[in-house]
Amino acid sequence: MSNTSSTRTTSTSSTTIGAIYLYPIKSCGGLSLPRAEIGPLGLALDRHWMLVNRQGQFLSQRTHPQMACITPAFEGEALVVRAPGMPALELAAAGQDGATLAVQVWDSRLEALDQGEQARAWFSHYLQEDARLVRFNPAVTRTCSTRWTGDHRATTQFSDGYPLLVIGQASLDELNARLAAKGAPILPMDRFRPNLVIAGWEAYEEDFIDTLRLGSGADAVALKLVKPCARCPIPGVDQRTGQRDPQWPDEPLDTLATYRANARVGGGLTFGQNAIVIGGEGGVIETGQPVQWELNF
Repeated sequence: MSNTSSTRTTSTSSTTIGAIYLYPIKSCGGLSLPRAEIGPLGLALDRHWMLVNRQGQFLSQRTHPQMACITPAFEGEALVVRAPGMPALELAAAGQDGATLAVQVWDSRLEALDQGEQARAWFSHYLQEDARLVRFNPAVTRTCSTRWTGDHRATTQFSDGYPLLVIGQASLDELNARLAAKGAPILPMDRFRPNLVIAGWEAYEEDFIDTLRLGSGADAVALKLVKPCARCPIPGVDQRTGQRDPQWPDEPLDTLATYRANARVGGGLTFGQNAIVIGGEGGVIETGQPVQWELNF
């Protein structure tokens, strides 16, 4: 979005935070939260851990769809990880300050903290290849692309590129109507792995929104929607089974290809908007909380 665009503040009483999702381990299962704290890196501990191969390259459901069935949970002071056919793996929720390991997330090369041999053995056995668990190093700053954030300096952990992903519930409803019309199964929101789902917008209204204000008063959190999210094949993976529908293996990309190609991202099929935090760091957001926004026009 242009930094010089005009904006108009808009709000309705029916526009609220519909859902909040946290993904502790990149490309693994998510957690639905009733409330969460927002910091400069987005949700605390979102994509704070990541799996890498021997070369330090990140692993994801793009090549390892069974990662969808790895389900993390915070239990007391522990991060407990479960997967089909595996005993529970218990790790310190605060992370382990292991040896540094050079890792790669797309174009970002950075030093992460290895989480030890127990974690390596567990994940390697499940994925049937050498896989290490690493934690984001708090001494490292990973800056988001200023091509999209403009004058706002933003940072992220192991996300693909930005700390938050925002999707309107009506956008999924509209896509599901198209899928149902062709006889394909409708999809739950978890296929698209958002952090925030907004209820009360019209379908794809997020495409035209500049900033969001979550909550009210001095503690309100302000987000800027900076880049359309070009979708990879991951939404085709059932997040409960780690498999694709054999009858509809290329959905929802086939349907999105009919109307969601976006020249701003090289013709990518977009669904949702990447966002950064521009105000209210340390504030708490909750489901049902009112949302105000500014439209670009």
